[in-house]
Amino acid sequence: MPIDQEKYAVRVEQLVRTYRAGRDTVTALAGVDAGFERGTFTAVMGPSGSGKSTLLQHAAGLDRPTSGRVWIGDTELSKLSETRLTKLRRERIGFVFQTYNLIGALTVRENIELPLRLAGARAGQDWVDEVVERVGLRDRLRHRPSELSGGQQQRVAIARALATRPDVIFSDEPTGALDSHTAAEVLTLLRSVVDAYGQTVVMVTHDPVAASYADRRLTMSDGRIMRDDALVRVG
Repeated sequence: MPIDQEKYAVRVEQLVRTYRAGRDTVTALAGVDAGFERGTFTAVMGPSGSGKSTLLQHAAGLDRPTSGRVWIGDTELSKLSETRLTKLRRERIGFVFQTYNLIGALTVRENIELPLRLAGARAGQDWVDEVVERVGLRDRLRHRPSELSGGQQQRVAIARALATRPDVIFSDEPTGALDSHTAAEVLTLLRSVVDAYGQTVVMVTHDPVAASYADRRLTMSDGRIMRDDALVRVG
């Protein structure tokens, strides 16, 4: 049966990643197949070394697999040059990481609009304003990152990820540096952008509480997906 390309924001097929460690060959991904439907929130879990962050990096086009294929929508990444791959990441993928990765010299607004400027696109003011309102940063737009709390900086990172209306937001341990209360606020925000905008979010986490905000949980071990569970959310 043909794959419905419109159904999935991201797909990976028989994804393999190996690398050399001295005289040994280490297999980080061992033939992973997975699809992430549009408008869903997926948590990818597993112990250290299970391959969860490697899967995210390859699905996001940050690294090229040893073999296998990755699609963002109907675009297969292996067919793209480095220049076109960089352009795709800027325009169609959002990133939220544990370390925020904000530019200290820029204001909150400038950080949020940075992906649009890099892509050569004009910011739709209504959309930027809506995103700023959604993440609760209207009174912080002129501040620098150093003037914000960790939770506020992560809200800037989420707003920046939303700026281009990407196919998917990839998030690697987004609450790892936050206290439990602030982490809950950030996870609630990620959940809300799925529910309100139909955004697709793929989040790597070691925390089962964080995973409980998702619709689906993939559990990895030894470079393979061992379980694929639909989650029932309360509230």
